Amino acid sequence: MLQDVLNFAGIAVFACSGALVGVRKDFDLWGILSMGAATGVGGGIVRDLLLGITPPTSVQHWPNLTIAVVSGLLTFFLHPAFKRLYPAVLFLDAIGMGVFAVSGALLALEHSSSAIAAVLIGITTAVGGGVIRDVLAGEVPLLLRPADLYAVPAMCGALAVVIVDGVGWPDWTGLVVGGIFATGLRLASLQWKWKLPTAPQRSLGRR
Repeated sequence: MLQDVLNFAGIAVFACSGALVGVRKDFDLWGILSMGAATGVGGGIVRDLLLGITPPTSVQHWPNLTIAVVSGLLTFFLHPAFKRLYPAVLFLDAIGMGVFAVSGALLALEHSSSAIAAVLIGITTAVGGGVIRDVLAGEVPLLLRPADLYAVPAMCGALAVVIVDGVGWPDWTGLVVGGIFATGLRLASLQWKWKLPTAPQRSLGRR
């Protein structure tokens, strides 16, 4: 039950972030709702397709997509307030990322995936919606930009689930430990501007 509540909250926050990008790009109502829906449930749909769950859960059942669309609609009308609450949105986004990373990894393990596949599917679940959002908006995905850490915290959270499963501890232990670790690392990277190193720049002289 707790995992479902956190999952719904994560969908709502991600959908709001996608809809805000649509507002910034001056999309119409349909475009904004599409951006919100794609961001909110995109990662979960990709996860389900990788696991052979067809139709994907968000397509087969109404709650996930409905929450994403309603969140996008609220953003359409209330986006000035959402912009003022951007720090809170970032905080909730970090929680959603952690929840999606660990839930994706756990679902992969439940479908007899290998450890490496579970970690990769956990990362995909966490970042997939954001990648789809950025591609639809015509931007370089945040995942590939030298910005704050995002995929790395997701990987750590998914890895924690795999490790806990490997030692035989209860599933909820991996969800809690992995979720807290992934969320905490993401928030720390935002607070202290942690980034991965980029390639050193060098000037190319003419011959």
